[in-house]
Amino acid sequence: MRHSMFPLLSLLFLISQWSTACASTLSSLRVRRRNPFPFDPGFPIDKVIVTALNISTYSWELGTATEALLELYSPELSVFGDSPFEAAKNLSTWSILPHALAYAAEKIVIGTGPNALSDGDGAVGDPASLGVGAVLLGKVEGYERFGAAAAAEYEFITQGAPRAWNGAISHRVEYVELWADFIYMAPPFLAYYAVETRNITLLREAVYQCQAYRQILQYNTTTADKNFEGLWEHILGPVKNDPGLWSTGNSWAAAGMARVLATVMKAPAFPSSDDTEAQEIAIWRKNAVKTLTDFIKEIVDGAIGAGPTAYDNKLTRNYYNNPDIFGETSGSSLMAATVYRLAVLVPDVFGNDKYIQWAEGIRTTFGGTFVNADGTILEHVDRDNGTVRPAVNPLAWTDTNPWMTGSPEGQSFVALLYASWRDCIYAAQCWNGLI
Repeated sequence: MRHSMFPLLSLLFLISQWSTACASTLSSLRVRRRNPFPFDPGFPIDKVIVTALNISTYSWELGTATEALLELYSPELSVFGDSPFEAAKNLSTWSILPHALAYAAEKIVIGTGPNALSDGDGAVGDPASLGVGAVLLGKVEGYERFGAAAAAEYEFITQGAPRAWNGAISHRVEYVELWADFIYMAPPFLAYYAVETRNITLLREAVYQCQAYRQILQYNTTTADKNFEGLWEHILGPVKNDPGLWSTGNSWAAAGMARVLATVMKAPAFPSSDDTEAQEIAIWRKNAVKTLTDFIKEIVDGAIGAGPTAYDNKLTRNYYNNPDIFGETSGSSLMAATVYRLAVLVPDVFGNDKYIQWAEGIRTTFGGTFVNADGTILEHVDRDNGTVRPAVNPLAWTDTNPWMTGSPEGQSFVALLYASWRDCIYAAQCWNGLI
């Protein structure tokens, strides 16, 4: 009996040591969570976001930068946080505005109609990219006007904007034209506003817009190009029609649907008249989660399965179906960010090596170098100023020349990539080799 105690005591000692180590690790993680940049991604992420803020001017750039700030500095308020809508209730008690909301308050220019939050230059969706920031600002005393502006934006999008034959809301004000970009701008705002106003019908509309856009923009593959199955065309319409499989357009769509998915999953229960209606809403939400997950998976699988000709220096080419165009950082980073988010949201689907290792391949590439057209070797992320390169020309997506001076949206995408990777580590779905 005396001898049998030794293995037991040894086991208890090991358990004690393991528990102490775990407690220390958790304590370390809690401290790190107060720091927006606790892990080293291999490039100067702090400089990346500063450059994003300095060069963003157009409505969609400002909205994307606001979302990047939210996910970086106030992850509890982002829809990817644990309880974002509960956290948002406490905004009125904050003595200082969060970075994202201070930035949004400075950049939002309240107007009317499609320009309720910013001059959209003829776009329906672009000003809506500032919508979540406006809703959150409206909760803070002295900033209620932003909440009213968000309401006006919602009213125009749902009641004033033209629609396609299947009910898809046009990205343009004057004519029906569908852009994949729209999915990152409007549906996440509509979904968030739906939760804020307890409007289950509007939440259904936000999800339906993803379905309607997919119905029209998803690429019709043939036997010859099965590799591109699941990817979306960029634009369908009478003015800017672009049937190409634009890398950034596909990333806009996948990332936007990820935000809608997170909103559906994190939203508190909606009011119902009886148990039957409550059950119907619960069933709809469950089905919406599966539908959105499937739609995102189609795009991500299309990006991964597009084959080696769709990649250049480990980055996705500007157009997946044009092997003669350069690999670029914007679409690559946002797609990888989406994979990290989905690995946490639906780990049973995305929490495996196929997806996480693909995203890791993109992220680690940003810490390396590439050979420029003139033969010089450059860093993907400039160590001095955080400029990310080579990007796609943000205002001329078919430009065959790499954009080397910093894309506003592309800079924010890399910030989103970092935030999603960091949160994936915290969720124990990703590993940085240090914890």
